[in-house]
Amino acid sequence: MIEIDWLAFVQVFVAALIASLLVVGFYAIAVRLLVRAGRVPVVAPAEFTDAITVISEKEARRAEKAAAKAAKKSPLTDGQKRFALVGAYASFGMCGLAVLGGLLLIIFGH
Repeated sequence: MIEIDWLAFVQVFVAALIASLLVVGFYAIAVRLLVRAGRVPVVAPAEFTDAITVISEKEARRAEKAAAKAAKKSPLTDGQKRFALVGAYASFGMCGLAVLGGLLLIIFGH
């Protein structure tokens, strides 16, 4: 007869929910601060099959130009931009620590 430890199941569920909220939350904060710091992440288009629409090089250049223009119009001072950049890197670091903590829990948490 198989017995299920429901308390352990709930503990794993709650831990996974909290970890996912932490990682996604810190990542969202980091990207937002990165944009506020004037470092808009622009990703070059990749080659896919015909099923997925890929932007052209002209559209990619236009997006890069718009990002550069938006960075110039930022109302933040240089100190505020630097502070936002440090905050973005700290948030990315917190994402990494949350993932590392989860891995350590899996490996050594018995």
